[in-house]
Amino acid sequence: MIGPHLRNGRAFSGMTIGLLGGSFNPAHQGHLEMSLYALKLMKLDQVWWLVSPQNPLKPSSDMADLESRVQSARRLAAHPRFVVTDIERSFGTRFTADTLRVLKKRFPGVRFIWLMGADNLKQIPRWQHWRDVFNLVPVAVFRRPCYPAGRGLGKAAIRFDEAWIPPIQARKLAEKSRSLLPLWTILDNKLNYTSATKLRKDNPSWHS
Repeated sequence: MIGPHLRNGRAFSGMTIGLLGGSFNPAHQGHLEMSLYALKLMKLDQVWWLVSPQNPLKPSSDMADLESRVQSARRLAAHPRFVVTDIERSFGTRFTADTLRVLKKRFPGVRFIWLMGADNLKQIPRWQHWRDVFNLVPVAVFRRPCYPAGRGLGKAAIRFDEAWIPPIQARKLAEKSRSLLPLWTILDNKLNYTSATKLRKDNPSWHS
């Protein structure tokens, strides 16, 4: 499958694409299960795994190099509708809001949905221009272990409470992505207990 790059935006026109950003340090079964669930539930055309060159909130000392993380993700994401990309390196963006702005400009015919775990919803107020994320694209939040199943997930959930829709209406995220923002939901996905932190501890050579 041809992946996204700076000059082929028109090739994806008309698609609905889920964006799963992260360090993928390393990629694991949780990423895969989240993507498969979103693909089926929201009838997505593709899911892009955006492998971040360096998460500003994570130390570089515990981070494998970008190429190793991209290859880890590609080995796992062996699905015809999954695309692993380090396109943020080409964009030169460090923050999610900036990446989303460039994606919407470069891929004007695409309906994007931001996919993230409940752990990220809890800590998203630490992100640069975090409110813009909700105002740029619909957001689908996956349940994660040790985080509440409801909407009581901190400052962002409170700030955008009126924009929340129940998970049974998740298809509306794609249908209304152009006309009604902000819009977000917490999905009723099966919990996955895989941890990248634990995987690194079990394999100390991963980031060396």
